[in-house]
Amino acid sequence: MPLSTPVEREALHRRRIDIRGYQRIDGLYDIEASLVDTKDYPFENLDRGGVIEPGEPLHGMWMRLTVDDDMVIRACEAATDFAPYSVCPEAAPNFAALAGASCGPGFNRVVKDRLGGVRGCTHLRELLAQMATVAYQTIGPMRWRRARAEREAAVARGENPPPFRRTLPLNSCHAYDEHGPVVRRFRQEAEE
Repeated sequence: MPLSTPVEREALHRRRIDIRGYQRIDGLYDIEASLVDTKDYPFENLDRGGVIEPGEPLHGMWMRLTVDDDMVIRACEAATDFAPYSVCPEAAPNFAALAGASCGPGFNRVVKDRLGGVRGCTHLRELLAQMATVAYQTIGPMRWRRARAEREAAVARGENPPPFRRTLPLNSCHAYDEHGPVVRRFRQEAEE
């Protein structure tokens, strides 16, 4: 464990999030996420008929974003299998409103505008920011790989292609500091 040794404690709550990126046969990408919340103790719940037992999902939710090569959402599908209240699954169809949104800058604002408050679900909304970064991690390398292959094919044909360039989210984090060593290395590779 990379963290320091904790004081003695009792487990109470667990949230598991799994997000995966897929390339579809039609050239689009699916970003799929699941969220499962469990408690380590039993507790009463009227909407679920009595008691939710330890390890039984309090929340069990799914979401799929279908995204194109430009990071534009073509479709969004959500489902709620487990929730604390019987009305919770009613919010899932509203997430289709994300079609046409871009997973780029301003995405969180679009999510809030289209699905904020009673139109959405807090837990499904929280998944979306992480899904957008997984979309970037899924699609970006595929675009870079394709661009590099096209460049190599042009060289093989005896053509002089433009240099390969990565599109980086400059200044979005410590590593992508436009004056830092990572960006400097990518710029040097592009000049070679």
